[in-house]
Order: sequence, then structure tokens, then C-alpha cells
Amino acid sequence: MKVLRGSLLLATLLLTWMNLPAYGQESEPLSDNSALHVFLDCQGGAWHCDFDHVRREIKWVNWVRDRKDAQVHLLVTAQGTGGGGSSYTLDFIGLGELDAETDSISYLSDPDDTQTEVRDKLTQTFAVGLVRYVASTPLAQQLQVSYEESSEQAAQAGQEEDPWNLWVYRVSANGSFNSEALQKGRSFSWFVSANRTSDRLKFNVSTSGWSSRDEFEIDGENLVSTQESYNTNFLSVWSLSDHWSMGLVAGANHSSFSNIDLAMIGGPVAEFSVFPYHESTRKTLTFQYSVESVSNEYATITLTGETEEVLTRHRLVAALDIQQPWGGVFGQVAGTQYFHDSSTHRVDTSLGANVRVFRGLDFNISGGFSRIQDQFFLSAEGLTPEDILLRRGQRETDSRYHFRMGFSYRFGSKLANVVNPRMSRGFRSFY
Repeated sequence: MKVLRGSLLLATLLLTWMNLPAYGQESEPLSDNSALHVFLDCQGGAWHCDFDHVRREIKWVNWVRDRKDAQVHLLVTAQGTGGGGSSYTLDFIGLGELDAETDSISYLSDPDDTQTEVRDKLTQTFAVGLVRYVASTPLAQQLQVSYEESSEQAAQAGQEEDPWNLWVYRVSANGSFNSEALQKGRSFSWFVSANRTSDRLKFNVSTSGWSSRDEFEIDGENLVSTQESYNTNFLSVWSLSDHWSMGLVAGANHSSFSNIDLAMIGGPVAEFSVFPYHESTRKTLTFQYSVESVSNEYATITLTGETEEVLTRHRLVAALDIQQPWGGVFGQVAGTQYFHDSSTHRVDTSLGANVRVFRGLDFNISGGFSRIQDQFFLSAEGLTPEDILLRRGQRETDSRYHFRMGFSYRFGSKLANVVNPRMSRGFRSFY
């Protein structure tokens, strides 16, 4: 009875509370159906689309939750630039009676901009692009256009020579430590890179490392597991045309997991893009071919009795990435074959899609399969059960696959104009 009375009391309080007028309530959604209906769709690396902020700043349109209800589909895609910023492409796609009205605007963020600055400038660009569509609605009479003239200093700064000559450097390091009564561990990783990107030449060099040590006490005995991996990569690419590129790749690698004491690789690579490179924010289909020489020194003798060897291989990669209003598709097929033995090869495939099936329903699926016939680096010493459980070394296999699928469904009010961030973070169940 106490539980029943408590439940009835709680329900009464909730119903009373829900009917009380809200203090400091956010403004209601724009209810005028004559206002432009816009669907915001951020894809392909456009991580700075803050929907809450956009709705707060651009209140003169109706932001809808489904593309089917929109008059304008605002599709935002982005790619990273060589300097560390992002190049955003904003496609304004008219729907229904505005079907013939399409537009595209580009926005380039500065690598030194904060997330807030990028968010604000991106939102401002949204507003600029939407003006032409709102101009044909009754709300156009309520809009005001203003212009902020840049200062003379800003104009001169834009003409200054770059003292870094387009070079961008990055340095990062991370460490962790954990301890319990019967086990403890630590790890450390670092990364250094230097990049220079221009229209004619792209140059990247990076080096990174990772190491870990874990100690376990089992039945009074100490068990220690260590792993380490170090990599250095070099890439230089020349732009030949809007469809062709030529380059050189090189690298060095050390991996205790793969029985590699030192591996060095280098060779030429060519790439053909079916679509022009300037359309890469929306669609890419590329074919890449390389011939590489590989020199391996192994930590322990391999299954074939080698401690070191020099091999030559070639590699073909086909990659697809499409971002469209109906969703996106991506896929890749990469094949590697060694010249000394045609049966020594590897094929990696991956495919995924995110598709709007119908109003409110999005379906996503991805998967991949690898055929592995190039594990000549496996140690002849084999792996103990402890090595396998602690993932100290690579096990022999001829295939690997993964698969993932899911869906999301939205229903309810089609308008999405109100922003109420109260208790949006840190909420937890009381039980």
C-alpha cells in the first residue's frame, strides 16, 4: 500500500508540474507556415555544425526534422586542409516549388580558429546562403541587411607573406598509468608531423610511437607483458591535372606484435580520380597504383626460416566516397601482391552506407572482409596461451571480417526550432 500511495503521489506531482507555466521559457517555434522550411544535414567531417546554436542565431526560418518537410535541404560537407583548417562546402538544394533553386557556397576555416569561431562563421555562412530563398517569402520584409567593413590593418594582414611558407607542424604526447591491488600498467604514445600543402605539391612526413607495460600477480607469480610499435611515414604528391596525381611513398616500421624488428618501404605511386578533385567534398572515385620495395628484419626467425629479406610488391586501391542528400556510401578495395610469389597476397575490402529509407527512418550498414595470404613474418617460436590472451603477437589466419548494421527513427513534431539545454549533460538514473 505504501508503494501504491507513493506512486500515486508522484504521478499527481508530475501532472501538476507539467501544467505549470514555465519560468524563463524559450521562445516558441516560428509558427508562420509562410516562413522557409529548412533541413540541416551535416556529413563528411562537418563536425562544427552546432544545431542548437544555428537555431538560436537564425530564427527567421523553420528548422524541420525531416527532409520531406523542407523547402531547402542544406547539405554541409567538409575536408581537412594542409594547414590544419577545414574546407566546408554548403549546398543549398531547393525542394518542391524551389526545385530549380540550387546554390553552393564555400567556407575555409583558419587552423588557429577556436571551435567557437568556426561555429559562428559557419552559422553566418548558413544565413548568407539562405537569404536568397527567404527573399521570396513574406518574411523578407522583416529582414535587415548589414555590412561590416574590414579595417585597413586586416586588409594588409591578408597580403602578408607567410613566414612558414605553408609548413604546418604538429606535436603530441600522451601517457597513462593505472594500478590495482594485483595488477598495474602504463603506456606512452607520441606523434610528430610536418606537412606542406599547395595546389601543385603536397608533402607529408610523420613519426609516431606507442609502448605499454602491464604487470599481473597471479597465484603469487608476477606476469609481465610489454608491447611497442614505432612508425615513420613519408608522402610527396605532385598534381598533374584535375584527374591525375603522381607521388613517392616511403616509411619505416617496428612492431613487436608483428615480429618486425625493422621494416623499410619505398616506391612510386600514381592516382587517377574519375571525378575532378575539386568535387571531392561530395563524391570521389579514385584508383591508386604503387610499386614498392620492402626490406624486413625480423625479431625472431620466421616460419620460412628467414631473419631478414628484401621483397618487392605492387598494390592497387579503388576507393569510393559519395555524400548526397539521400545519405552516403563509402567503400574501398585494396589488393597487394608480392612479385617473388604470386600466391603471397592480401585483399582488403570495406563497404558502408547511410541511407534515408523514408520519412524519419535512417538505415546504416557497414562491413569488411580481408583475405590474408602474406603472413610470412610470423615467428617460428609460436605463441603461448599467455601470449594469445595478452595479444603479444599476431596469430596465423587466412581471413578476417566484420559487420555492423543499425537504424534510427524520428517521429513527432516536424519543427525543431526551440533550444532548451537544461540538464542536457550529466543526467543519470536515480536507481
